[in-house]
Amino acid sequence: MLTAHGVDTLIVTGASTVRTTVVDAIQHAFRPVVPREAVGDRNPDAHEANLYDIDAKYGDVVSLEE
Repeated sequence: MLTAHGVDTLIVTGASTVRTTVVDAIQHAFRPVVPREAVGDRNPDAHEANLYDIDAKYGDVVSLEE
């Protein structure tokens, strides 16, 4: 449905770091963008590691302002 409407970029937010959603997005040819302030996790170290990995491999981690 998204592709049919010309969507090519997804802004991914959530109560967890959303790594799996970002990987799914890239596998379906979407460009994932993750606003740092719009995601969280109960483990801050794992959260930062996942954000680093997302930014390095799968999508863009940006500030909410960006």
